[in-house]
Amino acid sequence: MSASAKQMGPIAATVLVAGMLMGSGVYLLPTTLAAFGSITIFSWAIAAAGALILAAVFGLLGVLRPQAEGAVAYAEEALHPALGHLGWFINWLSYWTAGPAVLVAAVGYLGVFFPILKVQTWSLAANLALIWLFVLANWVGPRLAARIGGATLVVGLAPVLLVIAVGLFAFDPQLFQASWNVSGKSDIAAVTLATAPVMWAFVGLECANMAARVIHNPQRNLPIAVVGGVAISVVVYVSLSVTIMGLLPAKTLAASSAPFADALRPLIGALAAGFIAVCACAKALGTFSNIVLVTAEMSRSAAASGFLPGVLSSGVAQPRPTRDLVFTGGLMTFVAVASSSPTLGGQFAILINISVLYSMSFYALCSAALVVLAKDLSTPARRAGARAAGLAGAGFSAWVIASADPGMRAPVLATLAVGLCAYGVSRWARRGRQAT
Repeated sequence: MSASAKQMGPIAATVLVAGMLMGSGVYLLPTTLAAFGSITIFSWAIAAAGALILAAVFGLLGVLRPQAEGAVAYAEEALHPALGHLGWFINWLSYWTAGPAVLVAAVGYLGVFFPILKVQTWSLAANLALIWLFVLANWVGPRLAARIGGATLVVGLAPVLLVIAVGLFAFDPQLFQASWNVSGKSDIAAVTLATAPVMWAFVGLECANMAARVIHNPQRNLPIAVVGGVAISVVVYVSLSVTIMGLLPAKTLAASSAPFADALRPLIGALAAGFIAVCACAKALGTFSNIVLVTAEMSRSAAASGFLPGVLSSGVAQPRPTRDLVFTGGLMTFVAVASSSPTLGGQFAILINISVLYSMSFYALCSAALVVLAKDLSTPARRAGARAAGLAGAGFSAWVIASADPGMRAPVLATLAVGLCAYGVSRWARRGRQAT
């Protein structure tokens, strides 16, 4: 079998992106956003526009630098080696922070059938078991991981489409209006603060760039996958956000660990609501499978670029990234244990806010890199368009970071400092080895 036969084509790569985006964000974000109210429809509009700009940024970067390590090397090549290291570091952190957040959503829906999983100890045990189960699934091969993501995307869309369809008939405009702004803040402040958690729905839009090694003809297929996956997700998310806020009061929604099931139980019964919980859980698990795949590939690329010690990676020549997967599983285990909370909603909110700010920092660097790398495009019009996209992407990313919850910005700034220090230490170590 040829190497290309083992790789993902444009459809599978688009499914990888859409499957990554439509994971826990679809199924648990309504709980987080209920603290602000239905006014978050404006936050969705802002985030969707920004996500499409960033999709264009990464699509263009995929054309300019289609190699497997491109997502690691964008800022290094275009800006400075220290910023390349920093970009890889914070994006890598965002993925192994996002993984446990997705599992929190999956376990939340499992709790519909197994109430014991609402107990902190048992929910943590379920998270850890699922981490290592999907590490094993990815060890079998990237195509299995893509098939899991594709199958669960189809299954997971069933309850989404059902909520939207039922909402066409059961939507209550008065309920939607009554939940307009329950945050106690001004409308502008509520929309602004909600934009960062809304961006959780689009974290991972660059996953096809990260997994370019397993995508056939990435220079052609990467832009299709990134833009197509984001566009599909925007349509689904905006439709769903409007619908579910007209089915449940904000207070009820904020307390729910399975908002889809709770929204439809009064309308279609407990049995159908249980089916929805199964679909939602399956979709979250499929998304987690994709996250494990992409995180392991990031580790492998980072080791090849000298950002990680080679001993932690199986190396590009090996068909299975065994060490990378084990390392990824260990890191996610640490995050799951460290972030464990008495409530799943509380743990989810912490993880997604930090992961979003890490990702937006990385997106700002990559957008700035596109402004520089655009010089390699063939025509002045293309170069100007790429630079405009890069500037817009960098500006949007900086705005999301600046407007986020101040309490969440401090850990991210500390991480940036740690990343730069790590680069300095690695440079010092390399010079020491060269001197000897």
